[in-house]
Amino acid sequence: MTQLLISVTNIEEAQLALAHGADIIDLKDPSQGALGALPLPTIAAVMTLVNAQKPVSATIGDLPMQPAVILKGVTALMALKVDFIKIGFFATDDYQPCLTALHQLTQAGAKLIAVLFADHSYHPELIASIKQAGFIGIMLDTANKNGLTLMDHYSAEQQLKFAQQVFTQGLLLGFAGSLQLKHVAALKKINPTYIGFRGGVCHDNQRQLGLDVHKIKAIRTAM
Repeated sequence: MTQLLISVTNIEEAQLALAHGADIIDLKDPSQGALGALPLPTIAAVMTLVNAQKPVSATIGDLPMQPAVILKGVTALMALKVDFIKIGFFATDDYQPCLTALHQLTQAGAKLIAVLFADHSYHPELIASIKQAGFIGIMLDTANKNGLTLMDHYSAEQQLKFAQQVFTQGLLLGFAGSLQLKHVAALKKINPTYIGFRGGVCHDNQRQLGLDVHKIKAIRTAM
C-alpha cells in the first residue's frame, strides 16, 4: 500500500502531520532550496517527538556532489538516528566518486534515498549504480520549484517506465514534486512505496507557508 510522506519544518508541523495520518515524517527547509536542510537541533527535537511512532526522513540539503561534503552531511544525520537520509543528485559530470564514498556508510547501516529530479537528465545506468552503492530507495522530485509539477515533466508513460527501472533494482520508490490532491489517483496506479507532499498540503499551495490540515485530511482520504 502506498504511504503518505509529509514534509515538515518544525515540531508543530510534525505534530500536525502525525495527528492527521502521515506515514512518514520528512524534514526539510523549503526556504533553503529544493532539499533545504533543517538545523540539526530541530531534527533532533522532531526525532524525540516522533519517538519511533513513524519513520522519519531528512535531507542533507542542496549540497554539491563532492564526496567529503556529502559524507559530512550524511554522518551528521546518522548520529541523530534519522531513519531515511535523502541525498539530492544535483548536476555533476560523474556521480561515481560520491557513490563509492557513500558505500562505506550504507555498509555501516545508513538507509539512503537518492533524490533524482524530473527536470534534470541522468545516464540510464545511474539507477543500477545507486543500487550497487547500497542505497535502499530512489525518489523522483523536481529541483526547480517554479509552479511546474512532476506531472509536467514526466508523462504517465515515463512515470511507469521510471518506476519499473527502480523496482527492477529492488529499490523503494517515492514520487514528489509540487504534487497536489488531483495527482494522487494517477500516481497510485503505479503503486509507489510512498508519495510525498509539501506545497500541496500548505496554505495557498505555497511550500514556505504552514501546513493546511484540511488538505492533509483530503490527501489522506485519497490515499
